[in-house]
Amino acid sequence: MVTFEEILALSFLVIGLVLLVAEAASPGFFVGVVATILIALALLGLFIPGFFTSPLAPITVIAVGAPVTYVTILLYQRLAPPSPPITTVGESLIGRRGRVVRRVIPDSIAGKVNIDNTVWSATAEEPIAKGMRVQVVDSRGVHVVVTPWEAKAAEKTTEKEEKQEE
Repeated sequence: MVTFEEILALSFLVIGLVLLVAEAASPGFFVGVVATILIALALLGLFIPGFFTSPLAPITVIAVGAPVTYVTILLYQRLAPPSPPITTVGESLIGRRGRVVRRVIPDSIAGKVNIDNTVWSATAEEPIAKGMRVQVVDSRGVHVVVTPWEAKAAEKTTEKEEKQEE
């Protein structure tokens, strides 16, 4: 006959394994710590009769849980070391295209442009209306210098047509 302690230990084991599979499927969810503790407790419950009903069980849980947590965190750090946050520097935007989300005015960084889903302060040599497409031509610190992109495309088309006529 299966005892309550065996059912509890097997339940801990199954839940721990399910959480471990969930962690493997979606890393960073951080349930691997809980899964490891549950598996360790399940093994203790299966191999030490009366473990879960013992008055020392809570102390044993802490004594097992703390080092298992520490070791699991160390394992996480080895498997996926923290990486520095990704930052974009203005120089890397030169040549990129975007759209004006707040009117761009010469000699002012009050203008805003959306480039690759990031909003940047912008300036230009001429006013550029909201909604216009622009291209980044320079970077100055935390803001970019833009020119209207539609106008550039039209100028290039005109230049090509003129060359073909010659």
